[in-house]
This record gives sequence, C-alpha cells and structure tokens, in this order.
Amino acid sequence: MTTIRENVLRLRERMASAAANTGRSAEEITLIGVSKTHPAAAIREAYEAGLRHFGENRVQEWEGKRGELEDLQAMWHLIGHLQSNKAARAAKVFTALDSIDDLALAQRVDRAFAEKQAVEPMRVLVEVRLGGEETKSGVSEGELPELAEKVAQLANLNLAGLMCIPPYLEDPEKVRPYFARLREMRDQMEARLRRQLPVLSMGMSHDFEAAIREGATEVRVGTALFGARPAVK
Repeated sequence: MTTIRENVLRLRERMASAAANTGRSAEEITLIGVSKTHPAAAIREAYEAGLRHFGENRVQEWEGKRGELEDLQAMWHLIGHLQSNKAARAAKVFTALDSIDDLALAQRVDRAFAEKQAVEPMRVLVEVRLGGEETKSGVSEGELPELAEKVAQLANLNLAGLMCIPPYLEDPEKVRPYFARLREMRDQMEARLRRQLPVLSMGMSHDFEAAIREGATEVRVGTALFGARPAVK
C-alpha cells in the first residue's frame, strides 16, 4: 500500500514526463485530486503533500466535509453534474464550477454568486459531451458556441475554458482524438469570443498522460491518488 504523499510524488513525475514529451512545462498543468467518496482526512493528507486543488461530484457530500477543512487554503472544484435546484448551494461552497452545461443553470449560479458580493467572478468551465454518449452530461458540440457566448456575458461568472469526460477506452492512445477535439473546440471558441480560454480540463487516472500530450492544463485524478473508492454502504 502506498501513501497519498507517495502517490502525489509519482503522479507529478508522470505529469512532468508527459509534459516534457511535448515540450511543455509541468508547471503549466494543475493536478486536481478527485476526492469524492473519500473522507476529509484523506483530503488533508493530500493537502499536506502539496496538493491545492480538489474535485467533488456532489454538493451535499462536499457540504458534509467542508467543515473539517475550512482552514485549508485550497481551490474546491465541482466536477460532477450540477442540478439546477442546487445551483445556489454550489455557488456558496465551491470556488470553481467545472461542469456548466446549460444556460439556465449558469444564470442561476450567476445570480447566487452575485449575492456573495465576491471581489472576483466565479470561475466556470463549460462541459462538452464528446462521443455522442447520451447518458453523460455536457453540452453537445453543436450547442457549445451559443452556450459559451451567453455564459461569457454573465457578469458574475468567469468562463475560463472547457472540460470533457470522453468515452472510457482501455488504450489511452485511442482517447487522444477526443482530447484533441476539445482543444480544437477551445481554439474555435477563443476566436469566436475574441478572448482567451486558458483552461482545458481533461484526463483522469488512466489517460491523463494522453490528455497532457494533447494540451490539458488540468487533469482530474482520483483512483491513482487516493486509491479505490470506499464501498458504498
């Protein structure tokens, strides 16, 4: 059994190697620890090992953990699908929403975040559904331009880029075309919106190296960092 600290070091080595293979610096890439279903103690251990970004899938689960972690200076990402009736709660307890896929949802978050009277807008990413998997959340490729344009106009949100969860394929090399496609779509949106969208959140435990080779700036790693998820009781 390896410790979380050892896993962080190993992941950073792999990230650095993947980045170097494409002439990039490891400093360009953020490691997000996917802490869903893992206890607050595991998050704290990862924080003490140097991790500063964490991803949760459910608003309610994070609400139950955050009281034990309020002393940590970390960035808390919602990476799971957000239901519109929880938009206000999410705006209060997360520092980034990485899975915006609907205008009405974005508008609810915008209104809720305005009530916080924060100094800066809330960072958001638009999640794109690649591979035609109807069971997955995310905006379709065809609907992305209109959604991105409208989200970019919301005063209390900062549209920073795109996120995707491509189809799961055993061979990471076969996933690379999906990552390349998200990068191309990001470039198209930058031209359309006439603004930079610096964030590409793509790649997980089994394929993050392929994602880095295709331009990922954030990778979301759970199992390779925290180990297998605890069994649901």
